[in-house]
Formats: sequence, structure tokens, C-alpha cells
Amino acid sequence: MIKKLLQWRPAAFRVADVLKKRCGTVLRPKGVLVSPLVQADTARRPVGPILLPVLAGLTLLLQASCSRTQTASVRGDAANPIAVRVYPVREETLRRWVQAVGSLYALEESTVSAEVEGRVEKVLVDVGDAVRGGQVLVTLSALELQYELERQRGTVRQVRARLGLGPNDPLPRDPAQVAFVQRAAADLFDAEQKFHRAEQLFRDHLISQQQLDEASARYKGARAAHDLAIQEVEQDKAQLQSSEALSKLAEKKLADATIRAPFPGAVKERRVSPGEYLKVQSPVMVIVRTDTLRARLAVPEKWAGAVKTGATIDVRVEAYPNDVFHGRLERINPAVLHESRTFEVEALLPNSLGRLKPGFFIQASLPSEVEEKTLTVPEEAVSYRYGVYKVFVLNGSRVAERPIKPGMQQGSTVEVLEGLRVGERVAVAVEGELRDGATVREDPARPGTR
Repeated sequence: MIKKLLQWRPAAFRVADVLKKRCGTVLRPKGVLVSPLVQADTARRPVGPILLPVLAGLTLLLQASCSRTQTASVRGDAANPIAVRVYPVREETLRRWVQAVGSLYALEESTVSAEVEGRVEKVLVDVGDAVRGGQVLVTLSALELQYELERQRGTVRQVRARLGLGPNDPLPRDPAQVAFVQRAAADLFDAEQKFHRAEQLFRDHLISQQQLDEASARYKGARAAHDLAIQEVEQDKAQLQSSEALSKLAEKKLADATIRAPFPGAVKERRVSPGEYLKVQSPVMVIVRTDTLRARLAVPEKWAGAVKTGATIDVRVEAYPNDVFHGRLERINPAVLHESRTFEVEALLPNSLGRLKPGFFIQASLPSEVEEKTLTVPEEAVSYRYGVYKVFVLNGSRVAERPIKPGMQQGSTVEVLEGLRVGERVAVAVEGELRDGATVREDPARPGTR
């Protein structure tokens, strides 16, 4: 058997040679695929039962290899070019935009504190809750404050009654209108008349000196009592003003037992719980106003003469990478920081939907009055991978990958600082991705800008 295998070994090599040159096959009766030339050769020379399966297996292997060689095709080679859109590298005059970074801040942020002492009864809001201006946040126990208010109101009523005033009557301008002053004036008039009669009677030697002195003393006492009544009116008026002020202060303290939001916003921090006893100025809540936000940016000092207030700025945040928010530049700090050589500007951003939050890191573009010539390509032609920006430059029917240094982006175009020349053309794949050295064809259905 070994001798027969050695005898038919040249036939196996001839099978391989024939299959490499020709790839036609026929189906033998027992289901074995072999080349037509091999079939003719084996007809002249009988094949042993052991060698036939070997030849048949070799035939199948070589035939499969031949079939793969005929049908394999790679996307981007000469037989299968990639459809692309082609764009020229343009030179344009662009208005320079200033790039700056910073953070968002609440328009207003207030730490609401207790203005009176008291035990916390209710906490009506919590962190994250939206509040209206004047909305109740916390209530304190108001029993002692209510008692103090009633005491002050009683004092007011007492002084008004002594002055003969009603609850809403104004203070008297003429003390003579007060009842006890009028009584003192009547006593003074009576004492004065009696003193004058006593003087006449003493001159007529009808009364003694002692009686005259007594009439004179009564007259002086009545006059002093009248003056004192007038002074008491002034004192009562001052006391009434003080009592009314204390009464209003007691009313305010009673109202301060209900702690309210100073402006519309949201609760940033909650610092109390029911049952706590608060002292004056104890912090209760932190309220932030976020319907408008402050964007504070650090601008390099070289742009100090190019940035003006009133300009509309573009702002981007990482939370919404595909969205651009707009604000108005309101303030420019007149001083430059020595450490960073930057100056701060502040813009106001509308935030009625509440998408932006205080504390966001922002990247902003500020318009300037500086114009420069620069090279531009479409944004879609620039790709970013592994820290490198690159484009695919068209060279005949092939593309070459080239790294570039991008500058600012304005609309749908990107500034190219390094890596390209005017007149070169860049390609963008209609579908999928390009690779270095790939063969391409311009898609007539989706042409670029020539």
C-alpha cells in the first residue's frame, strides 16, 4: 500500500497544479468534486481506493481557496471605491471671537435667617423645591410674641384714653384741647379771680395779710398745675408715639415668626427641623434665584480693547453638548488679575426653563471687533481621535489622512491654523468612515462645495 501511495504521489501534485490554473469542477457519482482534467487523468490511470479520498479532499481545499480568491473585495480599494463629498479649503475673512471659560452663578443667593427667637413648628419646603416670592418657608411658635403685642396695644389704648383720643384720632396739636388741661385752666382762672379780689379787699383793709397770702398761694399753685398739665400732654404724646412704635414692632416680630422667601427661586439648602429652638440670626434656608443666571468669565488681557458691553455671547456646557445658550454681556471688571493675566466679565443668561444650574462650568465665545483672514473647512470634514484633529485630503482618486490644528468654529465652518493650504480639497464619506490611502469617488447625488 505504501508503494501505491508513492506511485500516485505525482498524480496528487498534478491535481494541485491543475486546480491552481483552472477552477472548474464536476460532480462525480459518489458526490466527490474534482477538476475535469483530473477526472480525465484518473480515467487513464486507475486510482486506488485509499488514494481517491485523499485526492478528493485536496481537490475540495484548493477549490474553496480558488473560490475565495475570485470573490473577495475590500471597501475602499480600486474595485470598490468609497463615495465621498469633496470640499475645497477656503480663505475667508472672519470676525475674531474671543474664547473664555468660567462658571455659572445664581442671579441672587440669600441665606434666610430667623429674625426672632422661637421654636420651629413647621418646615414647609425642602431642598429643590421651587418657591414664590413671599411664600412661607418655616413657622415658629408665636404665643409669647402674641402676648407682647397685646400688652403694647393695651398701653397705646391707655395713653390715648388719657389724652381723650379715639383709636384712629391723630395727636392733638393744641394742649388746651385735652380735658385735664382744660380743668387745670379752669382752676387757674378761678384762683386768679380770687387773688385779684383778695388784693382789692386787702387795699380796702377788709381782709388780713394772711388771707391775701393764701389767695396768692392758691393762684400760683393753680398756675403751676396748669403748666404741669400742659407738660403732661407733651409727655403723653411722646409716650403714645413710643407705645405705638413698640406695638408695631411687636406686630413685626409676630409676623417674623413666619419666615418667607425673599424672592422667587428654589431651595438650595435646608438647615432646620421641627422642634429646634432658634436664636436671632440663626440660618434657616438658602434660596437661589435661577430664572436668570450670571456667567462670569476670565478673558485674556490681550482682548481688553476688543470686548464691549451689550454684546451677545454664545455659551456651551457639558450637560448639553449639542446646544448653544445665549446671554448679554453686562459688566466688565476694570482690573486685570496679576496671577492669571485675565480680567473678569459678567453676562446674564435667561434660564426660564431651568436647564442651566449654578455651578456649571462653561465655555463661551465673545464677539470682538477684530477681523482676520484665515483658512476654513466644513465642520463635518474634521474628525477627532486620540487627541488629534485630522482631515482626509483628496489626492487624485485616493485620500490621505492629515493632522491639523483647528482654531475657532463659526457656524458650520472650522478655522484651520496649521496643516492645510488654500486650494486643497478635503473629503467626507457619504456613509461609514474613510481610511488613509482609500480609493474614493465623488458622489454626484451629494456633491460638496467645489
